[in-house]
Amino acid sequence: MNVGKAGKSFYEVVIDKIFDLLLKPQTQKFLQPFMDMLYSIYERYLYKQILKGPMPQHIAIIPDGNRRWAKEHGLDPKEGHRYGYEKMKEVLQELYNMGVKVVTIYAMSYENCLYRDEAEKDNLFNIIKIGLQTLLDDGIIQRHKINVKVFGKLELAKKDVVELVLEIEKLSSKFNERFLNIALCYGGRQEIIDAIKSIVKDSLLGKLSIEDINEDLVQKYIFTSHLEHLSEPDLVIRTSGEMRISNFLLWQIAYSELYFCDIYWPDFRKIDLYRAIRSYQQRERRFGR
Repeated sequence: MNVGKAGKSFYEVVIDKIFDLLLKPQTQKFLQPFMDMLYSIYERYLYKQILKGPMPQHIAIIPDGNRRWAKEHGLDPKEGHRYGYEKMKEVLQELYNMGVKVVTIYAMSYENCLYRDEAEKDNLFNIIKIGLQTLLDDGIIQRHKINVKVFGKLELAKKDVVELVLEIEKLSSKFNERFLNIALCYGGRQEIIDAIKSIVKDSLLGKLSIEDINEDLVQKYIFTSHLEHLSEPDLVIRTSGEMRISNFLLWQIAYSELYFCDIYWPDFRKIDLYRAIRSYQQRERRFGR
């Protein structure tokens, strides 16, 4: 996994630092009448920059920090997850507008589904249910021709959520212009273990031999096999300042570029997305070579 160098010019560093200072809450109270204008200027500046470079085709997101954001704002953690969901809708729409072909979201980890208390899990499943129902009802799948896949240990999810998953996957199966992957009750180690079990089973049934086992074969047994050459994210974005992967797409992100953002997910802005993409564009991808 390559965190990589940002490779920003001195000019870009100075501009970023100036706007970081201007956008701080302490500064905003003095510049409030001008904040919308300043933000808009910086947003356009970043957008023009990323238009010049290659756009990542597959972006994976670890939207971390909802509960901590709620705590800092004096809210119930449930509200943090609700605001996080609203933010995800905004970011997805922006990514589709920018032409990103594949988006993979870490909705709930395997560990979340096992160890979070029942009340919090119920709240998270209800939010995911609302999100899936919205995808079904608002026409976004048809407008953007999105193929939706939900993967993970779905036996740990609520029955009504799984029923919606089956419905949305059936509806979207005919599309292949865009792909939305939702990792639910998902763990990278568990995915690899399940792939190994399936390979061993097929080997015992005589469907393949030990000599057949290589990276290409394993690729066919993991959850993102339907994406073929796009199964490996170009860019992984994690918010909240945590610099870890947390059991997410361990097979797929071997050569992905990683970007860690210091703000909590509900506060994630267009400028943070544009900075992540700019950072990706300025790196030299070596794929282990």
